[in-house]
Amino acid sequence: MKKLLLILVAGVFMASCGDKKEDKKSDGFEMNRTKKEDKSAAKQEGVPVDMDNKGVGPIKSLDLGAEIDKEMAATGESIFSSKCVACHATDMRLIGPAVKGVLDRRSPEWVMNMILNPDGMLKEDPIAKALFKEYNNALMTNQGLTEDEARAITEYFRTL
Repeated sequence: MKKLLLILVAGVFMASCGDKKEDKKSDGFEMNRTKKEDKSAAKQEGVPVDMDNKGVGPIKSLDLGAEIDKEMAATGESIFSSKCVACHATDMRLIGPAVKGVLDRRSPEWVMNMILNPDGMLKEDPIAKALFKEYNNALMTNQGLTEDEARAITEYFRTL
C-alpha cells in the first residue's frame, strides 16, 4: 500500500512538473524575456529641420565665425552642465531633445532665442510649439541666462 501511495504521489509530482505550456495571455499577463531594441534614442525628431527660422527673441543675427572659441565653449559646457543637464543630454533624448547636432537642425539665432526666451518661443514659434508637443508638453524652463551665457552654450554645442 505504501509503495502504491508513493508511486501515485511521484506520478502526480511528475505530471505537475511536465513540459506543459500554459497560455499566459489568458490571465492578462505575458512574460517575454527576449531583449527588444530600444529605438527611443535612435528615434528621429518629428520636427522639421529649419535653418531659416531665427525664432522669437532678442537675437536677430548671429555670426558664429569659422573657428570655435575653445575658451567660450568651455564656459558654455560648464553652464550647460550646471543648468541644462536635468532635461538635456548631449546625444540622447531626455525630457528635452539631445543637443548634439542642434546647429545642423536649427539656426544659431533660434538656439539662442530658445535659451533666452523659451516662453515667448512657445507662444509664437512653430518649431518650439512642435517640440513642445513631441516632448509630452514639457516646458523649457527659463534659466535667466544672459546673452553672453547663451552664446557660450551655443559655442559649446558647436563642439559636439
